[in-house]
Amino acid sequence: MPSKTCNVVVLLSGSGSNLQALIDNSRGEDSPVRIRGVISNRADAYGLQRAQAAGIETAVLAHGGFDGREAFDAALMALIDGFKPDLVVLAGFMRILSGGFVRHYQGRLLNIHPSLLPKYKGLHTHQRALEAGDAEHGCSVHFVTEELDGGPLVVQAVVPVEPGDTADSLAQRVHRQEHQIYPLAVRWFAEGRLRLGEQGALLDGQPLAASGHLIRP
Repeated sequence: MPSKTCNVVVLLSGSGSNLQALIDNSRGEDSPVRIRGVISNRADAYGLQRAQAAGIETAVLAHGGFDGREAFDAALMALIDGFKPDLVVLAGFMRILSGGFVRHYQGRLLNIHPSLLPKYKGLHTHQRALEAGDAEHGCSVHFVTEELDGGPLVVQAVVPVEPGDTADSLAQRVHRQEHQIYPLAVRWFAEGRLRLGEQGALLDGQPLAASGHLIRP
């Protein structure tokens, strides 16, 4: 067993396929990753069932009953902090987080985005890549800052765009890469290898390139 476990809380709004990848990759006895809780803003999110099947505590915090984003985020922070997390992982959490929330978890908040950032921040990334005629697409893990989809990059996986690709077919291949690189980044953090420095992301004490650690096919 590792000498220290890294307590992780996962936030999601949907199916939770990235959560499943994290669960599958944290099951070994040598894994320092311990998923303590899974929180969703949607009671019908399938990711909650994935967590429950794995014996992980779940919670639902619906955003509809709050007077604004800051009030919701304050309640969310209190819920998260009850799990005493070392790391908070966004896995398809469809909420724009307030600056106060992001600052509270500075250096211990990761997100995955389905594009090769800084390209295609926001939504509909696969369709946008196709419409632009890109030869390559992919996904990115990054530390979260107050800039939407703009924090320091940790790792990116490149996926070639193939002739005849649709947004759906491209998304499926990108998802497969997401399920590889997100557990990798979380494990790096849990092992103490990854951290956020003043100038950006550091791996084993060395600054990562602007594009993060790049994985090509």
